[in-house]
Amino acid sequence: MYDLINKLYIEHDLPDEDLLFILDNINEKEKEYLFSKSYETRNRYYGKNVYLRGLIEFTNYCKRECNYCGINAFNKKANRYRLDKEEIIETCKMGKELGFSTFVLQGGEDVYFTDEIMTDIIKTIKEKIPGCAVTISIGEKSFESYKKLKKSGADRYLLRHETANPDKYRELHPLSESRTRVECLNNLKKIGFQTGAGFMVGLPNYTNSDYVKDLRFIKNLQPEMVGMGPFIPHKDTNMRDCKPGDIDTTVLLLSLIRLLLPKVLLPATTALASIDENGRKKGLDVGANVIMPNLTPVNKRGSYSLYNNKKSSGSESAEALNSIKKELESYGYICNMSRGDSKMCEEFN
Repeated sequence: MYDLINKLYIEHDLPDEDLLFILDNINEKEKEYLFSKSYETRNRYYGKNVYLRGLIEFTNYCKRECNYCGINAFNKKANRYRLDKEEIIETCKMGKELGFSTFVLQGGEDVYFTDEIMTDIIKTIKEKIPGCAVTISIGEKSFESYKKLKKSGADRYLLRHETANPDKYRELHPLSESRTRVECLNNLKKIGFQTGAGFMVGLPNYTNSDYVKDLRFIKNLQPEMVGMGPFIPHKDTNMRDCKPGDIDTTVLLLSLIRLLLPKVLLPATTALASIDENGRKKGLDVGANVIMPNLTPVNKRGSYSLYNNKKSSGSESAEALNSIKKELESYGYICNMSRGDSKMCEEFN
């Protein structure tokens, strides 16, 4: 096992059968060694920097049928809302005053937000806050739509592939195909977005072989960001009674991703913090280096309910942000509020 871990640490890849062997057989002492190597790898490229992104959940309307998600189109209990352009811009300005340099506009696939509306919002943010980075996360769109978003000034796009197993994907999305999601991710890369993929840990009947498929997909895609966290059921979905993902498997997979893609930006997600009170620290200690405090207006935040018991990491005030900074410092990390572009981008410049 130690030979395999060292090979992964040095070469940043392993054959699929070796990745499966690690997942099937690693013991606690070997995990500690693996985690030390992923921690060291993150520090080599990013030091102890943890990049803060201001998250704005600007709409919870969605046309998609995703079985696990609390804002899916068929959930009649969801309390729907949209932020208008002025609210989004004012939220970004408030975030800038707090020190944020990256804003993540995340929402459901809301047909109200056309290409014209989104490009206008992005251009205005870039005009009002020069030098900031804008990340978009609004699902599947056409090649031409992605091009318009990029041309308007968007820097990054987050689109989790969710699972590299087409049959599992269909279980999550009975009206969709995994190949469409993969095509979207490839288009984002072609257009020049810093692209984020990712998957959920602990989906029903998921196996280690499935995780290896996810790891191989990510390695081949070479995304600049990977958003990966535990599956957590939502009480108003078809998957309400499913068992959630666990912290140990999630942390193990974060560590493997860091070693497979040493320069990737790797969030310690809100879901990770939601299933374990020390989840954020556990993620950072195996190589994660991004967190996304929530800037969404407080009166809307509770309505963006993707899963049960979502932890709030709000930073709508200087006091709340200072609390996050102190938390990171207590773990031995540096709160970095710069744009924090992926080091993978340096390879292409």
